Amino acid sequence: MSRTFPVILIVLAVVLVAFATISPSTLTSAKSPDQAVHSLFERAKSRDWKSAFSYVAPISNIDESAFTRDLNGSDGSLRTYSSLQDINTKTLKESDNDATVRADLEWSSAVGALYETRDLQVVKDENGWKVVWPQEKQPNLPPQVIPVNYLRWDIVHRGNDEDWGAQNVEAPRVRIISMNAIEHDGGVMVLGEIENEDTVPGFISVSATLLGKDGGDLGEESSFDKISHTLLPKEVSPFRIDFPSVKLADVKSVRMQPNALLVPASADPVIAVQHQRIETDARGHHVLKGELLNESGETVNIPHVLATYYDNSGRVVWVSDGYAEQALLPQTPVPFAVDVRDDLAGNVQSYRVTVNNYTLDRQQ
Repeated sequence: MSRTFPVILIVLAVVLVAFATISPSTLTSAKSPDQAVHSLFERAKSRDWKSAFSYVAPISNIDESAFTRDLNGSDGSLRTYSSLQDINTKTLKESDNDATVRADLEWSSAVGALYETRDLQVVKDENGWKVVWPQEKQPNLPPQVIPVNYLRWDIVHRGNDEDWGAQNVEAPRVRIISMNAIEHDGGVMVLGEIENEDTVPGFISVSATLLGKDGGDLGEESSFDKISHTLLPKEVSPFRIDFPSVKLADVKSVRMQPNALLVPASADPVIAVQHQRIETDARGHHVLKGELLNESGETVNIPHVLATYYDNSGRVVWVSDGYAEQALLPQTPVPFAVDVRDDLAGNVQSYRVTVNNYTLDRQQ
């Protein structure tokens, strides 16, 4: 026994040394394009960025830190607060040394599930199949001075005992300027727009109660995040209120309740919406695409896009929203895309995009 134990230790040490000398490419070789993409995202799901990066082809010309920032997010963006939950891959085309694989990804976040589709090129080398990771090119902006000349509203408190600025003053005057009830996906949705008619900003919400033909309540819901909650004077926001599992034929009337609270606010940061257009995505669905440009000098961590769609009579026929997973750096365009109902795309005559913005130190 005294001789056997040292021999076992020596053999074990040799095995460990041999294992350590095996190259990462040998450990992470993929035998098919689909396996390469799926394995990359599986390791990203467990936040093993080094192992995930081992599936990236050298011709991608991207380093591990840039790859990790792309998948894990940066600058306090929504992606930094998200985690990968589900991965589905499908090979679209394949030859002996090249392939295209589609990855449908589901991320969980504080604002709900986020869905992403990536079509990735995969190439074969002596170590198996590797993913050609597209590199996001960030413009290198020169130092510049951005003047701060935006409007700002503060609440002045009367004293420590009474918070009259937030509680005992008249609420901003708001008005619902349009409302339309529709049925979609087995439920009723109340769409419309609300305007802040006052000279002060307000925190806005809209509630709706569906009344049945017998006069009873069929349900009460609020707009939640399908609205721009902070409205400056004379600003207009869309809203959408969803009532799942309710039939429009059972609804006799809708009782609307707009609510407003005086809040401090500012007109900065200014986010421009550029290059808007409706097109078809890789899945064959209609989407509204464009770019967001942060024209201020501060970073917007989480942009929230709201889109209002109108028919030829100017009536609101749909409201959709989406969160950009990238932070908006100053003067740097970031793409966005929100869904358009395929059955309504042909009836949409115009649309309007507004952007909510959330920063680490304040919300707008």
